[in-house]
Amino acid sequence: MENPVNPTAFPRQDTRTLADDGDELHFCSTCAFSQACLSEGMDKSGLMDLHMLVEHVGPFRAGEHIFREGDPFEAIAAVRAGTVKTYVIDREGREHVLGFHLPGEVIGLNAIDGEHYPCNAVALDTVMLCRFSFPKISVLAAQLPGLQRHLFRLLSRDIGRAALLAGDWTADQRMAAFLIALSRRLAARGFSATRFQLTMARTDIANYLRLAPETVSRVLRRFQQDGLLQVDRRELELVDRDRLEALAEPVLRG
Repeated sequence: MENPVNPTAFPRQDTRTLADDGDELHFCSTCAFSQACLSEGMDKSGLMDLHMLVEHVGPFRAGEHIFREGDPFEAIAAVRAGTVKTYVIDREGREHVLGFHLPGEVIGLNAIDGEHYPCNAVALDTVMLCRFSFPKISVLAAQLPGLQRHLFRLLSRDIGRAALLAGDWTADQRMAAFLIALSRRLAARGFSATRFQLTMARTDIANYLRLAPETVSRVLRRFQQDGLLQVDRRELELVDRDRLEALAEPVLRG
C-alpha cells in the first residue's frame, strides 16, 4: 500500500526519498550498508576507526559514464538519486542492456570477482552516488558478519534480476513483470508504486526485455486500451495493478 500522503512520483525527490547526509555519528539513511553495520552495534565513529570511507559523488548528467568496461575495479556505489543503466557491447558492436539501477540500489557488484568492471554504467538522468572503496569494505566485511551477509544478499538480488527474463515468457508477461518489479522497487524506496516516469528510453526497455522496440510500444498501447495503465510519453500510471500483478506472477514468482 502507498503512503496516504501522496508519495512522490519517481524521479522527483523530496525529504522522504532523498535523506540527509548524516553526521559524524549517524548514517545517511540512503547508505546501502548502514542497517547491516548498525545491527553489529557500530556507529559511524566505529566505522571511521576501521578506515571505512564513503564518498558522495556526482552529479552525473544524462549520458555521462560512471565507469566503463575494462576500467580498474576499485569501488561499488549505491545510487542516491537518479537511474543508472548497465550494459555491454558485443563483438559486432551491438548493445545489450543488463539492468536499470534505482535509488538505494548498488552498482559494480558484478566486478567483485575480478580486477576490472565487466560492463559499462551510464547515467540516464541526474545521478548522485555514495561510493564505497571495495578494498576497505572487504576488510570491514571480514570483521562484521552482518555486513558480509548484506553484501551476499545484494549479490544474490543482482543475479536474480539478471535471470528474471531468461524464461520463455510472452511479450505481455515480460512487460508486466518489468513494470511491477519497477513499481515494487520504487515503493520500497518511498516513491509512488502506481505513478512514475520511465527514465529509460523505450529502445532500452525493449533491449533489456529482449523484445523489438515496436513490440514494447504495441504492448503498452494495448495495456492502455485494456485499462491496465495510462501512458503520457514517459509518464506512466498503473490503473489496474492487480491485473498487471496476475500477468507478471509467472515471471516474478521465482
